[in-house]
Amino acid sequence: MDQFAALATFVRVVDAGSLSGAARATASSLTSVSRQLSALERHFATRLVKRTTRRLALTEDGRILYGRAKAILAELGEIERALSAGHAEPTGRLRLSAPSLIGRLLVAPILPQFLQRHPALSIDLMLADRPVDMIEEDIHLALRIGQLPDSHLVARKLADIQMIVCAAPAYLERRGRPRTPEQLDEHDCLLFSDTPGAGSWRFRTENGAECKIPISAKLWINGLDALVAAARDGAGIVRVPSWQVRADLAAGRLTRILTSHEPAPAPLHLLFEATRLAAPKTRIFADYLISQWRASDPFGDRGLASAKE
Repeated sequence: MDQFAALATFVRVVDAGSLSGAARATASSLTSVSRQLSALERHFATRLVKRTTRRLALTEDGRILYGRAKAILAELGEIERALSAGHAEPTGRLRLSAPSLIGRLLVAPILPQFLQRHPALSIDLMLADRPVDMIEEDIHLALRIGQLPDSHLVARKLADIQMIVCAAPAYLERRGRPRTPEQLDEHDCLLFSDTPGAGSWRFRTENGAECKIPISAKLWINGLDALVAAARDGAGIVRVPSWQVRADLAAGRLTRILTSHEPAPAPLHLLFEATRLAAPKTRIFADYLISQWRASDPFGDRGLASAKE
């Protein structure tokens, strides 16, 4: 069995929604398509599709194989194009994922120059404040904040993200400065979270342990930019990444508070599949991103200078 041909046929079957549709798309006979699908199921010793008289549905194993097969075939096509061109110039479409704030402020601005350097490449940037399924959503490179679960993905640490609590001097003069996280219950808090109304902020206790303090939002917005603007106008206390408000802190527009209770910084990683880093587009963009951030130092003292591969 030609495994690549069988995988390509399997992907065609799923995309077409039927064996007959795949046969028409590949100018093959229905018998040939059915034979390749059956051979693939025998090879993996599992059922990949559920066949009914009206439609075709993937099994759980089939869903996993479909995502992997589609990515493998796409990478193979790009490698073939690069080799046939006689150089490693990236081609095709690169799919990136990043947290919304980092994506808008630190990734999107460097994309035009990258695309000018590599005109044969196109980019999709997905802004998502959630862990993306890189296989299911066909993502080549993803930026993710926080500790990572064990997985097949390769992670390259880029930076440490320090979350801080701050407020405008006018607010602190009017309402006083909280001395402990528990005193935030007496203050107007500006909250960014997945759902409106309430949430929690992480702090470090006096003995070094971490705790979560429930926060009742005076103002909830699902965008940190808008919350920082409200904090500068004296609306209340906000919790944000330190790099986002460096200029505001330096200019005195915001004041950092509860510094002795700040939690440990969270790592920022660049994630990719091991097989995908060999593709020119992923390798070249990863190097470009890191070089641009090293030059601009967007994360300050805890930034890329301390990043480890």
